[in-house]
Amino acid sequence: MRLNVDRLTALAVLAPSVILLAIFVYGFIGQTFYIATTNWQGLGAIEISSVGLQNFEQLFVGSGLPFFRFREALVNTVVFTVLFIAACLSLGLFLAILLDQRIRAESLFRTIFLFPMALSFVVTGTVWRWLFSPRSGLNTLPTLFGGAPLPADQWPWFTDRRQLVTFTWADASRLVVIAIIVGLLAFAVIAARRRRPVQALITGLIGLSLIGWFFLGGAFEALGKVVRPAHGVNLAMFSIVIAATWQMSGYTMAMYLAALRGIPEELREAARVDGCNELQVYRHIVLPLLQPITLSAMIILGHISLKIFDLIYVMAGGDNLRVDVPGIHMYLTAFRGNNFALGAAIAVIMLILVAFVIVPYLVNAFRAEVSR
Repeated sequence: MRLNVDRLTALAVLAPSVILLAIFVYGFIGQTFYIATTNWQGLGAIEISSVGLQNFEQLFVGSGLPFFRFREALVNTVVFTVLFIAACLSLGLFLAILLDQRIRAESLFRTIFLFPMALSFVVTGTVWRWLFSPRSGLNTLPTLFGGAPLPADQWPWFTDRRQLVTFTWADASRLVVIAIIVGLLAFAVIAARRRRPVQALITGLIGLSLIGWFFLGGAFEALGKVVRPAHGVNLAMFSIVIAATWQMSGYTMAMYLAALRGIPEELREAARVDGCNELQVYRHIVLPLLQPITLSAMIILGHISLKIFDLIYVMAGGDNLRVDVPGIHMYLTAFRGNNFALGAAIAVIMLILVAFVIVPYLVNAFRAEVSR
């Protein structure tokens, strides 16, 4: 009887939170999915009808500036995510290794490195907008040593219009689909070797279905016939990466430093006794033990990069195509362009991208917790 009362009490306590979560989170997510399949053009729309997946199709293959801008925003997001994660992990690990040497005033340096994380992205964007102003800020540093300021046309920072690599959307789409197919088939092989026949069968069937649709169904040729404006890796994105790395590298430093302090010194001493130098100690002992921390940091930083909005909006404004991202494009499409259906479709795509990053991590963490 006592057990039933405890269960009822727990359910009664949890029920309000579960109900509110179901309504204001998952309910609104469901409503966003529904809006994305309509032609809702704004609050003054008289009639709203369903258009299926037309909005999603237009975003990826439609012609016109709004659709080209979305695809450019996706490319910018991929570039920003890769550079941002790589820079934060590298700088954070470097700072953590330095602080792990038990240097003097370690607490002071640790506070200095962590301080940017206490700021909001709005403050960070404002500060770095001043620093990256083409006619002031960092461009005037040489004048402190008697030199001439850097020319604004060669160092425009976040207003730079130059591109490192250019490619068409058709080429990128082909590459992504081929990568997905190869990944699915590789996962099926790995699952089969680990004696997981159900996972291997399902993944293999999905991969083979994509092969049939892509190559035998004519999708590969159809993509090649579609003429699209060129996209590219914009140099302006490097300014955003620098500002974001400045703020978040202290976070990765703290994670790595905590992990380094948790590694027993006996392991390092044993490696040194076996003839390893310091570089080999880090390569064969320290870095492998830091892999779980690296994965966690990559998940968190990837989540931040995929939904970033405020830093870029404050630094470069909402109309800078060279640093546009899906979050900004969704905001402008829905609330400035008054196209709520298309804005909802962009929001759904962003949710799917974030889910691809977060869900596997949560599943793996849940399995590890259960196995304990």
